[in-house]
Amino acid sequence: MGDRKIQVGIAGASGYVGGELLRLLLHHPMIHIRFLFSRGHAGQPVSAVHPDLLGECDLLFTDQWQPDVDVLFLALGHGVSRAFLTDHPVSPHTRIIDLSRDFRPPQDDGLFVYGLPEWNRERIQQAQRVANPGCFATAIQLGLLPLAANQLLEFPIHVQAITGSTGAGKGLKATTHFTWRAQNVTVYQPFEHPHLPEIQATLREVQTGTAPELYFIPMRGNFTRGIYAVLYTRFLSSGAFDLFRDYYAEHPFVHLTPQIPDLKSVINTNKAILHVQQKGDQLLVISTIDNLLKGAAGQAVQNMNLMFGWPETLGLRMKAVAY
Repeated sequence: MGDRKIQVGIAGASGYVGGELLRLLLHHPMIHIRFLFSRGHAGQPVSAVHPDLLGECDLLFTDQWQPDVDVLFLALGHGVSRAFLTDHPVSPHTRIIDLSRDFRPPQDDGLFVYGLPEWNRERIQQAQRVANPGCFATAIQLGLLPLAANQLLEFPIHVQAITGSTGAGKGLKATTHFTWRAQNVTVYQPFEHPHLPEIQATLREVQTGTAPELYFIPMRGNFTRGIYAVLYTRFLSSGAFDLFRDYYAEHPFVHLTPQIPDLKSVINTNKAILHVQQKGDQLLVISTIDNLLKGAAGQAVQNMNLMFGWPETLGLRMKAVAY
């Protein structure tokens, strides 16, 4: 690594993901944050929007566009990033990491590389633009990649996964209101969650053009952050644990455990903790991540590290909030 810090801009730094991204970048040894773009909060200090960052920096939000940074993070709402780049052109050398679904497969235009490092590491290292995966998509794909890579996904896959309220973003709505969310659990968008197309696109590419049907039941939980995904499928081979161990041997953020994992073990980390268990011809995989970190901001920083040739874990060593 050289000594020069790269110049970073963030558009959309006022939301949950933007705030977590800012928290990580403030302590990244190779980063200088040039600007935090926000029309709604221009002129306000960071701590006015993110009280948890009080004393961490003296940055102000700005509505003045600066197109010549080394890397631009787009932490904007879904459906906003594509139009934003049209209205706010960037310098040819600027690398872009988008955290919305605007450029993820199958609607990508070929200019963005899909940013799942455990599958696409080499392409990310050469990329100028990266589309960060969705949070549910990350958890589910990490639970299936070793099987797809060995052409072993032969039967329908059933997934039930529960996420915290931060997965819905910072905007207030009935289903994020405390009095509705507390002591409550519900299913939403069964079989048609918007992350399904990117999961299926990845599986088709990894498993040479074919992938079985995936039935996904997403759930809202009465907690703030984290995803707990339970996957099972019929599996006629043996040695599934060894397949997962070998596949993830060179990937520093994915860990296998023989115990049933709990959600707190991944909160405030960029880890994915997986549990793999065979019973007869059924294979169970449990995949747990922090939706705001490995499912969003942490994975974006991981992708940036790869794009600039730095150690993948740089700035991302964090202990879980386990108590």
